[in-house]
Amino acid sequence: MRNTWMFAPSRKWRFVLAPIAVAALVAIVGEVVMHLWNWLLPGLFGWRQIGFWQALGLLVLSRILVGGIGGHRHHDRSRLRRKLEERWEQLTPEEREKLRGGLRGSRCGPFGRPERETSEPGDTV
Repeated sequence: MRNTWMFAPSRKWRFVLAPIAVAALVAIVGEVVMHLWNWLLPGLFGWRQIGFWQALGLLVLSRILVGGIGGHRHHDRSRLRRKLEERWEQLTPEEREKLRGGLRGSRCGPFGRPERETSEPGDTV
């Protein structure tokens, strides 16, 4: 049996070093974003320069808009995809064709858009 008391100091250091490392990472990334913005955008588009806190706000905003608030959304998508695939395998061929027909009519899914009626070249709308 291992003695856990030997590993106790390293666990304590994790609680001390982890917040420091996160704060340092946030500060470095914020500085990088600020310097990139101030280097590129005022010259290219004539936008004004930003400060450190505005750069951090920009990072948070982009994370919310692009990445979502939660960090593990891709796991939920893969789980949903597996469930849908399992459900698809349980369907009979008639049910599958009925579902495909419904998806074609709703303009969604990988089955394409509904086909348009073709008109004669001389017809006007």
